[in-house]
Amino acid sequence: MRMTFANAAGWRGTIYGAVATAMLALPAQAATTVDMELQLLMDISGSVSSSEFTLQRQGYVDAFNDPQVQAAILDTSGGDIGAIAVQFIYWSGAGSQEIAVDWTLIDSAAAASAFASDIAGTSRPFNGSTAPGSAIDFGVPLFASNDFDAAEQVIDVSGDGAQNEGASTSASRDAALAAGIDRINGIYVEGEVGLGAWYDANIKGGTDAFVIAATGFDTFGDALKLKLRSEIQGTTPGQLGDVPLPAPAFMLIGGLAGLAFVGRRRKKAITDPA
Repeated sequence: MRMTFANAAGWRGTIYGAVATAMLALPAQAATTVDMELQLLMDISGSVSSSEFTLQRQGYVDAFNDPQVQAAILDTSGGDIGAIAVQFIYWSGAGSQEIAVDWTLIDSAAAASAFASDIAGTSRPFNGSTAPGSAIDFGVPLFASNDFDAAEQVIDVSGDGAQNEGASTSASRDAALAAGIDRINGIYVEGEVGLGAWYDANIKGGTDAFVIAATGFDTFGDALKLKLRSEIQGTTPGQLGDVPLPAPAFMLIGGLAGLAFVGRRRKKAITDPA
């Protein structure tokens, strides 16, 4: 029988429909279990100059290449898996957020260094106003679709200034915690008067959350290494006294010592705070 165009189209539709039905019937791929899902929100607002952007970005690169940070990630003591999932996001004004490096599994020193290289390969997409609340709103839904499961979901906000645009930072923080995020920690660069207190009141949230300061963009990387080790190991920065960091380069703004293990839960419980 000669197959006409109409017959061929109908035949293809039948096959495609059958394939789609079969695919829907397949079990969903299991999420990868890790110790922590960590989302890094880096401020690139207009107050951050080109040289300061480079220093801040390099701070993240150096941190994930650091042997002590890598050891903290890979530590399997206390029943830990020795792996985390990390996402790196640039943010500025109310409508300016970009996933620079998407969710990445770090389960080896090589994987950590590869993530560092990915960060190094990014470029600045924009600058403008300062809207950390909008950045938090942007980031929260990305936990639900990242194909990872963890006992802890943490957002890490960097910046050198208080909010001057966008969603209320404290309201966004509270909504994120209500949606299932465990902690929001902050790292700020000193300069703006009262910025530490502002981060403490508006950014920091959740059990054992903390804020840490860097004296400048040139010390940001050292402060970040300390911060990452602290949040990954479940301690406060003041407990890691072995880190060779000058005393003025960091300041703990609240937060309780110790991280209580509350059992693994499915990260799909996280919902869009909107």
